[in-house]
Amino acid sequence: MQLTFSTTNELPQVARQLLAQFIDQRFFAFFGKMGVGKTTLIKEICLQLGVADNVCSPTFAIVNEYRTATGDPVYHFDFYRMKSLDEAYDIGYEEYFYSGEYCFTEWTEKVEQLLPDSYVRVEIVENNGTRTLQATAID
Repeated sequence: MQLTFSTTNELPQVARQLLAQFIDQRFFAFFGKMGVGKTTLIKEICLQLGVADNVCSPTFAIVNEYRTATGDPVYHFDFYRMKSLDEAYDIGYEEYFYSGEYCFTEWTEKVEQLLPDSYVRVEIVENNGTRTLQATAID
């Protein structure tokens, strides 16, 4: 799936399309340079899932847990500041990654070897203010 967007006003539609395209998937691994909009898109996806909590990048905490209106957990990871895989082990990444709940990861390249066998790889590239999102199911 490939989507192109230029403004944040388009993000609700992008989020809905991404969730609809991969309706049976719960793990979304985001890739892209700093400032490309990974966190902003994850915020919108969480809104579409019914998360009422303040969604923000878990840069220092590594993981934030949000709740949907029905009480389902949603996990949001930011591995940017992680210095070694030991930190992922220390937070018990397996409990989150294999929970069957929605998981969204940023700076995924730092933990790529720990990813589950099945996930959605979401790559965002920016070119002159236009972003191209490429999402692929990995099995």
